[in-house]
Amino acid sequence: MSRRTKTDPNTARDALILEIAQRQFRLETLETRNWDRLDFHDVAVWAIRAALEEAFEAGRRAGAADPAASITAKAQA
Repeated sequence: MSRRTKTDPNTARDALILEIAQRQFRLETLETRNWDRLDFHDVAVWAIRAALEEAFEAGRRAGAADPAASITAKAQA
């Protein structure tokens, strides 16, 4: 019998955030490296907007895919 393992939602979220940052900002990592030229970047406003739109759409799709989470969020409000 195969055993299913639950994936940590934070791991999936962090991977998606990193993927968006890599695609939109050409970053290698989102980890702090304690070196100004590696930790601070000049970013165009249109790149910030594109990244925010992509993150918003990812969140919207994730919410639509998990109706139980939407019910829980409404109950907590």
